[in-house]
Amino acid sequence: MVVNYSKWDALELSDDSDIEVHPNVDKRSFIRAKQNQIHQQRFERRHQIETLKYERIINDGLLQRIDKLLASLREHAQQATAPSQNPDEFMMHALMDCAGDGDDDVPPKPPQGVHTQTEQPRYSVMMASLVDQVKKDAGDEPQNWFQSYLTGVEGHKSKVEGLQSELRQKLAELEKEEAKKITSDSIHEGFSVSSVSKEMEKPKAVGNPKSETVEVLNPGALKRDSLKRLDSAGQSSGAEADVEDEARDPSKIREEDDDEEHIEPSELGKAFAKIKMGDYKKCLQFISENHDVVKERETDGLLVEGFNAQMDGKPEYAKNCVHQALLLQYCRSLGRDGVGLFFKRITTPGHQAQKVFLDDVNDTYNRIRTRTTEIAKDRASNPKATETEQIQLHAVDPGTSIHINIPSASPTEEVEVKAREIFDTFPPGLQRALESGELDKVNEVLGKMSVEEAEEVVEKLGEGGMLSVEEGVIDGTTEEGREKLKGLEEKARAEKVAEETAGGHGGLDEVEVADVDD
Repeated sequence: MVVNYSKWDALELSDDSDIEVHPNVDKRSFIRAKQNQIHQQRFERRHQIETLKYERIINDGLLQRIDKLLASLREHAQQATAPSQNPDEFMMHALMDCAGDGDDDVPPKPPQGVHTQTEQPRYSVMMASLVDQVKKDAGDEPQNWFQSYLTGVEGHKSKVEGLQSELRQKLAELEKEEAKKITSDSIHEGFSVSSVSKEMEKPKAVGNPKSETVEVLNPGALKRDSLKRLDSAGQSSGAEADVEDEARDPSKIREEDDDEEHIEPSELGKAFAKIKMGDYKKCLQFISENHDVVKERETDGLLVEGFNAQMDGKPEYAKNCVHQALLLQYCRSLGRDGVGLFFKRITTPGHQAQKVFLDDVNDTYNRIRTRTTEIAKDRASNPKATETEQIQLHAVDPGTSIHINIPSASPTEEVEVKAREIFDTFPPGLQRALESGELDKVNEVLGKMSVEEAEEVVEKLGEGGMLSVEEGVIDGTTEEGREKLKGLEEKARAEKVAEETAGGHGGLDEVEVADVDD
C-alpha cells in the first residue's frame, strides 16, 4: 500500500531532528536561530498584510471622493467657461460638493501596530492637497484652466487606481504565502459536543401497602395547627382574612401559588387577548416585541380568562381569548422556530393549517360554552349552593351589646398575662379589628375565615375574656324606647311562665355565635 506523505509538506518545523549543520556550529543554537527567523518572518508578513488591507480601505475612500469631484466638475462645466468665473472659487465649490458629513471625513482607525508613526489625515485634507497639486501642475496661467484641472484630477485617479491594483496583487501573494504552511495559529476547534446525563428516575413502589388510619368527622381538623402569628413558621390560621397586611407592606406580598385555581392571565396576556381574532400581522409583531407571552402559563391564563368572560356573558371576548391562547400553544409546540413556522402556514392562502387551527379553536370554545351553560343552570336551580357559611357575633338580648376588652400590652396579673398571650397568637388583621373596638370589623375578619377557624377564634376570645355583654340605656320618653321596654316586659313574662331563669349580665353565655349564610 502506497502512503501519500505530501499532506505533511505544509508543516513548518523549526526544530527538525534530521537537520544537519556544520560541525563548527552548535546544533541547538542553529535551531533556535532558525526558529526566531521563522517567527520574525511570519510576524513581518502578517503585519504587512494588515498594513496593505488598511491602505486599500483608505484608498477606496479617497477614490469615492475623487469620483464625486470629477462628477461635480463635469456638471458645472458650462459655468467654468464664463469669463467672470474665478478658477479658485470654482474649485472651492467643487470641493465643498464632494465633501461628506463630519463623521465620514475621518478615516477608520488603523489596526494595532499599523502606521503608528504618523496620524492619518482627514479625507478633506487629502482632497485639498490633491487640488493644490493639480493647480501646481497646470501652471499659473494655463490656456484652458478647466480642462487642465479636469485632466489633472483624472490623472490622480488613475494613479490611485494603479496603486490599488498593485496593493491587491501584493496582498494576494502574501496571503498565499501565509496559507502555504500549517502553524499552531491555524489550529482551531472544529466542533464541540457536550452531554448532560439525566438523573435516573426512581422506580415506583410496587403495590399499595395498607396503613392504619383513624376516621374522623372533620378530617381538616387533623391538618390544622393552632393559631399562630403570621410571621411564625408555617401557614397561620386566618391568613386569608389578613389581606390588608399585604396591601400595606408590599415586601410581605406572597408569591402566587402555581395551582390551577390561582392561574390568571398577566397584564401582558390581557393585552395580547385584546388583539382581534385573525389579525395575525399584529399578533406576530406583539410576540416579537414580547417573547414572554409564549410561556405556557399565559396560555392557561387566557383560557381561564375566556371561561370567566363566557360566564359573564361576553362570548366574543371569550372566543377571542381562546383563539389567542391556542395560537400561543401552537407556536410553542412547533419547536424552536415555532412562531415563524406557525405564522407562515396560517397566512398562506388555502393551507391546511388554517382549517386545523380554526377547528381546534371552535371545538375548545364550544366546550367552554357548554360547560358555562351547565353551571348557570345549576346555579339557577339551586341558588343556595353557592352561599358560604360564616360565623358572626351578635348579642341575643336586644337591650345589651357586646363589648371588646383588649388585654394590656404590659400585663401584671396572671390572668392578664394569659389573655395577652392568647391575643398575640391572633393574626395581625384580627388584632387590629379587636383594637378598633368595632364588632362589625371583627365580624368582617371572621367572615373571611373558614367555619372551623372562626369557631376556634371565638373560643379563644372567650378564654381570654375579651368579649363581654353590657346593658344598654333605654330612653322611655321616646316611642322607640317604649317599644323596647314593652318587648322586654313581654319577654320577662314569657320566661316567668316557662319558669326559666334569666341569665346574668356580663357573661359570655349571652353572646350568640350565629352561623349565617351570605
